[in-house]
Amino acid sequence: MTRTATKPTFSVAEANRTLPLVRAIAQDIVAEFGRLKEIGRDRRALEVEVASNPKARPRMDALKADIDEGATRIDAYIKELSDLGVELKDPERGLVDFPSERAGRAVWLCWKLGEESVAHWHGMDETFSDRRPIEAGGKRPERRATGEGPAT
Repeated sequence: MTRTATKPTFSVAEANRTLPLVRAIAQDIVAEFGRLKEIGRDRRALEVEVASNPKARPRMDALKADIDEGATRIDAYIKELSDLGVELKDPERGLVDFPSERAGRAVWLCWKLGEESVAHWHGMDETFSDRRPIEAGGKRPERRATGEGPAT
């Protein structure tokens, strides 16, 4: 891993070596985020009930405390990722980007929970939907003379 003035950059191999820890943290984030979504739905439904039934207030307060605690846990997980030099892009899908360089240009190596390895990249000003596969050896597959795809 090379360190720039502000943050490290990863080669594909370095990103993949870091992946077991990143994967574990991303799993925790996705699970906690899903739990918080459910609690938020319960709390919103309970807000309506509290208007007519003040006895529901303690349950609503308990849900708010659960949300606050869960948000604190997610913040800690995000800090763990940041300390590793990577960025969480989507807590619901477990989308994580590793800063890198490609042909002298700053890019993101892109990984999503459920993928076996870091195998995609996109430009710094692009998003997940713009990501492209990382070709072996950093080269693009050769095209046939007809332009119909990689030579086999």
